[in-house]
Amino acid sequence: MNQLFFKNIDNSPLIVFRIFFGFLIACESFGAILTGWVNKVLIAPKFTFSFIGLDWLQPLPGFGMYFYFIIMGLFGIAIMLGYRYRVAIISYTILWAGVYFMQKTSYNNHYYLLLIISFYMIFLPANQYASLDVKQQRTLEQKAMPYWVSLLFIIQVAIVYFYAAIAKFYPDWLNGTFTRILLAGTTSNEFFLTLFSNKYFYLFIAYAGILFDLLIVPLLLFKKTRTIALVASLSFHLFNAIFLQIGIFPFFALTFSLFFYPPEKIRKLFLKNKPVFNESVAENHVGKPIFLFFLLPFLFIQLLLPLRHHLIEGDVLWTEEGHRLSWRMMLRKRDGFINFKIKNNNTGEMTSYDYHKNLSPKQARTLATKPDFIWQYCQKIKQEYHGKNISIFIDCKNNINNGEFKTLIDPKQDFAKAEWNYFWHNEWILLE
Repeated sequence: MNQLFFKNIDNSPLIVFRIFFGFLIACESFGAILTGWVNKVLIAPKFTFSFIGLDWLQPLPGFGMYFYFIIMGLFGIAIMLGYRYRVAIISYTILWAGVYFMQKTSYNNHYYLLLIISFYMIFLPANQYASLDVKQQRTLEQKAMPYWVSLLFIIQVAIVYFYAAIAKFYPDWLNGTFTRILLAGTTSNEFFLTLFSNKYFYLFIAYAGILFDLLIVPLLLFKKTRTIALVASLSFHLFNAIFLQIGIFPFFALTFSLFFYPPEKIRKLFLKNKPVFNESVAENHVGKPIFLFFLLPFLFIQLLLPLRHHLIEGDVLWTEEGHRLSWRMMLRKRDGFINFKIKNNNTGEMTSYDYHKNLSPKQARTLATKPDFIWQYCQKIKQEYHGKNISIFIDCKNNINNGEFKTLIDPKQDFAKAEWNYFWHNEWILLE
């Protein structure tokens, strides 16, 4: 085990990754302000749908979230420069965790990946070369690191791609239904619309997606196929960046390639002035307890989390239970409609509840398709009617990939009394 995990290697991949990582999270933070994402998602709505149990975690009032994201961007620059690195990465991780857990309306898997990688970076010696911390003598310069650092990223990326591939093995992906729908919504250009509606093209994209997710890590691991894999990664992620417009994720994903190449090659390419690494010390036990007793168990949890939906009754594609934190990325188009009925139990009078009155358009659309949103919103209705004897009934139907509308929520369930089951199936979510 020592020879595998604690082999002493050049730390160039980690140093270069830190620089790219800091730059990208700065772009993400400032870009979220400039593109209007912060305003649309965190400032304009009257409240956000946070993760259940964290309802107290709401955006700062007024323009507070602009300052929040500016601070995150500055921490990104500090990480990139290696300036007071430990303070910067811990602070950024806490702030990003706040953003991640305070809203689910614009949920993306790469937000989760960004949180995981930020968490890892807290424990890694990423500021020990080409950093202001070294220049200003806050840390000693080092040219080596243990091999487990690279292995940590390789295993995490393998988990992401493996589960992303497995999730695609369902009928609407395999017959191209979803990729056709997805591509049609990415452009208004006539040429691309014609291309994307071609059966052979959207089937190619569907199966290319599966093959890429399944094979990219194995191909990057072997020297003979590594360049082919890198070219495939560039093509795949640039296509996604142009047509799917998913922020920094395509570029973020490309940076993980650094850990698959020999460290010496990364040094020659990006850090030409760095002295050649001397392998006189065979093993490097820096951070050994943290890796063995903290990061390794965390990786094991990462391996198990995406499997939890198999223990929950029903199809996760329909019920959404176990969907998040599972790398089930861009798998289906989901549409729905919902009506809330409030019954006055003293008089028997039934009235419709206008849920649009305090939701943004995107929140209202999402509410109709997410059972956890529905339950959370009913808690807000109960607060609004505090002290009154009411029942809440819901008429909600959904479809998947433009299929038949089916009832999602039990219309007989009184949501003034419904409870949320965190770990198992909620009986008021009807199975297909």
